[in-house]
Amino acid sequence: MWVYIVKRIFLMIPTLFGISLISFFIIQLPPGDYLTSLLASMSDSGQTIDPAEIARMRATYGLDDPMAVQYFKWITGIVLRGDFGYSFEWGRPVSDLIWDRMGSTLAISLAALVFVWAVSLPIGIYSAVHRHSVGDHVATFFGFLGLAIPNFILALTLMYVSYKYFGQSVGGLFSPEYIGADWSWGRVWDLIKHLWIPIIVIGTSGTAALIRILRANLTDELSKPYVVTARAKGLSEFTVVMRYPVRIALNPFVSAIGWVLPNLISGVTITAIVLNLPTAGPLLLRALVSQDMYLAGSFILLMGVLTLIGMLISDVLLALLDPRIRFT
Repeated sequence: MWVYIVKRIFLMIPTLFGISLISFFIIQLPPGDYLTSLLASMSDSGQTIDPAEIARMRATYGLDDPMAVQYFKWITGIVLRGDFGYSFEWGRPVSDLIWDRMGSTLAISLAALVFVWAVSLPIGIYSAVHRHSVGDHVATFFGFLGLAIPNFILALTLMYVSYKYFGQSVGGLFSPEYIGADWSWGRVWDLIKHLWIPIIVIGTSGTAALIRILRANLTDELSKPYVVTARAKGLSEFTVVMRYPVRIALNPFVSAIGWVLPNLISGVTITAIVLNLPTAGPLLLRALVSQDMYLAGSFILLMGVLTLIGMLISDVLLALLDPRIRFT
């Protein structure tokens, strides 16, 4: 197993290089640059800026350098010094902005992932074992609702319910009195009270989708000859279902890790904006709109890294979970 993991890690290196190259050049495709967007914004508001100052800023930011030179400076800074560049709009190092947002992003998204698995796993198994029962039809109905309702609509609804009936401040992760306060049990409890809305909103669509996938896969496995043989040998229904069919039907849960990790950043941007969450998604959107190339490029590169890590974790777990798969 360790040989397999080390081999995969070495294969990730050229892939990461390709991802960094593509991500940097993609953000350069729109015409203009950060200063172009800044000047257009200032012009719309009636402000002007000295041409000499524009030239100085272009020289300072290296915007007149060839694209290849800009990429080389960026990637060598990341590899040699851990320097992701400088955010033009925020006037801060990109690494500071990324790590400021990643803590809350990971906390919310991983909690939502646990919610998705904790809800969809038992419901999916029940629906497959009790096909066409009342419980199966109820789960199917709410599953379709979860897929059909946009996340931002559900977020607005839960915010209204929380404020109207529970008197809770809505938006963000903390009440006004706890914003910027030192950590204490009161602040932790306030975070928990605010965390349930984003967890439910982010996890609803994923829960509905995985319930349907698990139900379909497990239904197919339960009709296989090895399950019929196990029942004929007198094994209990719980053992027959949980021993192998569920393990094999869980493959979609495990394989989803590859796209779940990058989705932590980019997949819930609209929800994060509606709920005013201090996550990475809105920051990435703002960087793309303002053409803050080092900030946007670093986020895209980070999503690529998370995808590769997720695929590695997914492959290892699949080999451990599914007896038909072997490390090669």
